Amino acid sequence: MPSMARSRSGTLAGIRSMRRRLVLGAVPVLLTCALRAHGQTGPSRRVAFLSGSTQTDTAAFFASFLDGLRALGYREGENVVVDARFADYSGEQARALADAIAVGNPAVIVASSGGIAPACGLNPPFPVVFIHSGDPVDAGFADSFARPGRNATGVSLLTLDLIPKRMELLREFRPDLRRIALLCSPEHAGQRHELAAAKNAAAQLRMEVTYHEARNPQELAQILPDVVAARPDAALLFSDALMVGQRHTLATFFLKHRIPSVAGWSAFPDSGHLMSYGPERHVAWRRMAYFVDRILRGARPSDLPIELPTAIELVVNRRTAGAMNLPLPPALLARADRVVDAPAAS
Repeated sequence: MPSMARSRSGTLAGIRSMRRRLVLGAVPVLLTCALRAHGQTGPSRRVAFLSGSTQTDTAAFFASFLDGLRALGYREGENVVVDARFADYSGEQARALADAIAVGNPAVIVASSGGIAPACGLNPPFPVVFIHSGDPVDAGFADSFARPGRNATGVSLLTLDLIPKRMELLREFRPDLRRIALLCSPEHAGQRHELAAAKNAAAQLRMEVTYHEARNPQELAQILPDVVAARPDAALLFSDALMVGQRHTLATFFLKHRIPSVAGWSAFPDSGHLMSYGPERHVAWRRMAYFVDRILRGARPSDLPIELPTAIELVVNRRTAGAMNLPLPPALLARADRVVDAPAAS
């Protein structure tokens, strides 16, 4: 796999200049959170957090991570400082923030979305704990799930075995479902695995597949007329960064054309899509605290197996179903972990 190493060398003046730019562009959030781990105290340790998205989009999940630390016995103001920074969906900003974080010599870096690659690519490396929507092996962050073998470990939200279930749930809404549109970004790590799993599931369920890919919002806008032209009975969205970022636009599009859509994260039905079936992300974010705790106690990321989600949820948007004139199967509603009654996208 290609090397992801990036140099941290540079003059003191260059570092100061970079840090001034960061203060102006993305002010870090300094949090004294916890740490009396299981009743023990010790020297102050520094934990950095780097998100590729915005503080607003990350706030609730970041709070779940901090809850995970507290559940492990961490106490506010004791001996850990969490330095949280947000790249606002800018790759350049994420790389600059990673370099600035490295100057502070953290004990571990927690990273999500577009912050993972810059954190893993620092040279010399720091221990990294990630929550990744795709395949961390395909992305080059680890050698394998069981033995990461590098400086990073954490949680992968890639749940291939749930893809057939999503299609089956769609068929409960539309028993006549014969053709399904797949939408994704080909740049998403793990996309090839998800596509193969989706096509195999469709074949088992005797569904015809139409495949539509886009790398950015502009390409997505260009392919949407092709989706309509394919006349699908439903749509399956992969939970990659592009689809998540464009979920509101897509919900409006699918409602307009009466195409029921399903994805893996609850953010989709919360935004107007019909349904989601997949990882409960707050549980996964809390789990990252376990990895941080292990590393602070001396474990190496290379020896800590990457985990898959343990909590799965079904979320249904009842308003969207009504707007599409889809009857709500009572058995499906009974199984739902949450039913969204907020207005459907328009």
